[in-house]
Amino acid sequence: MTLRRIGTRRGRWLAAAGSALVAVVLVLGVTSVANAATLFSDDFQDGNISGWSKSGGDWTVVSDGSLVMQQGNLASELARNFAGSTSWTNYTVQARVKPLAFDGSGRFVGISARTSGATKFYRLALINANRVELQAVNGSSVTVIGSASRTVSTGVWYLLRIEATGTTIRGFVDGTQVASGTNTMEDNGRIAMQTFHATARFDDVIVSDTVGPPPPPPTTSSPTPTPSQSTSPPPPPPPGNLIGWATQGGGTTGGAGGPTVTVTSLSALNSAVAASGPQIIRVSGNFSCSADVRVSANKTILGVGSGSGLNGCGLNISDVSNVIVRNMRISNVQAGNGNGDAIHVDHGTRIWIDHNDLSSNTTSGTDFYDGLLDMTHAADFITVSWNVFHDHIKCSLVGHSDSNAGEDVGHLRITYHHNWFNNCQQRNPRVRFGNPVHVFNNYYLNIPGGDGYAIASTIQGGVRVEGNYFENVGDTYHLGEGSSPAGSLVATNNVFVNSAPGQTGGSVNSIPYGYTVDAPSGVRASVMAGAGTGKIST
Repeated sequence: MTLRRIGTRRGRWLAAAGSALVAVVLVLGVTSVANAATLFSDDFQDGNISGWSKSGGDWTVVSDGSLVMQQGNLASELARNFAGSTSWTNYTVQARVKPLAFDGSGRFVGISARTSGATKFYRLALINANRVELQAVNGSSVTVIGSASRTVSTGVWYLLRIEATGTTIRGFVDGTQVASGTNTMEDNGRIAMQTFHATARFDDVIVSDTVGPPPPPPTTSSPTPTPSQSTSPPPPPPPGNLIGWATQGGGTTGGAGGPTVTVTSLSALNSAVAASGPQIIRVSGNFSCSADVRVSANKTILGVGSGSGLNGCGLNISDVSNVIVRNMRISNVQAGNGNGDAIHVDHGTRIWIDHNDLSSNTTSGTDFYDGLLDMTHAADFITVSWNVFHDHIKCSLVGHSDSNAGEDVGHLRITYHHNWFNNCQQRNPRVRFGNPVHVFNNYYLNIPGGDGYAIASTIQGGVRVEGNYFENVGDTYHLGEGSSPAGSLVATNNVFVNSAPGQTGGSVNSIPYGYTVDAPSGVRASVMAGAGTGKIST
């Protein structure tokens, strides 16, 4: 097989007859990484918009922390900037978009896919009436495929994604699907950035040839790394690339070596997770429920696709060891349902929580929901990786009580890495007794100050905070919380955007396992592209 280099700079579309794609598959149980070919990417760090073709507006490269593309003419009615190939058919386009100003009501900014002409395309639009719409536009005819309420603010970055496969078109904002439908208007075309009576900035444009979040774009140059720092953000870790505390104490293999079953109902899921012996359980469907699903030892629970999981109840992993939970979407678990957490680990050891989506809402009050992921009562040897925690108040608690030292000291050893905490207002995590709890290469976004905070180390806890990316976080990390006295916290090599370093103090135990801290400047892009469901093959 002969491989050819198709482009030498970001911003060049990568299509050539006879080109080959090499996929490397690493297997754990029955899963593997889905590798996508990047058709196009541009982060504008070369300082120009070569490869783009504008129609209306003033398009330039400006600085916004890093270099970005800006449309700066508020008077332009419909400004568009096109790139790519008109022959593209099934693909995903993703970009970060920041509205700057709107000239009147009903204005929007967005991206488009399958753009076959100046006025024919599928568009995902952020409308300044606090709405997002997925549209099929054909001249003056605009068909709304789907829409959702969404706060649209100026000065805030949003991650927009359109997936087009066959006649199915889907739209996502910040990793959450907001619209989906079928439409036969157009089956091929290039991409575009768009504004309507608005100014905006665009960055990190990626097009890939598969449906789902594109891989992070390649980096053409970077500074010489330090011994603990890689040169560019990696793609999501492949199954089998488990790192962190779950590799200790004998390691975590879940249901590997046992049979694989696929369940399509809540009753079948309950039966499968309760069975003795190792088993890989593929969950196909999203099941409404009101009581915890209790998991026995030596199980891998794997959601199928991007939407499989539980609504209204959670997974209870208590008094068992060697459990893996991946690719599950769990939401709206009320405090009165069982333990009240989306995932609850109580006396559980050797646990891997990976590539899940956990959420509720922040409008129902502090105590209506409990935690998204709480680990208590001497839980130990746990890795929490590449998950999305969002729209919740009390997100992840380590250690339930200041009076539980006799049970918890020497346990509660947990690794959090490459997770996205988005509008997760407290406990990301809040730690008692665990030392060290290792928090590295996570992305924290939109966490208000006041009662809100990202990380707290309390009574005898020891938290190492390194290589994370904090954006719009009012209180990044501190010592003590509520009536709990201060623990210890060491912070190194973090990035702060509209945020500030927090409170540190004391010493933290050493990390016993090998790991690499990615360059923190790239964490936002890699985590947004790689965290959550639908990023691993199932």
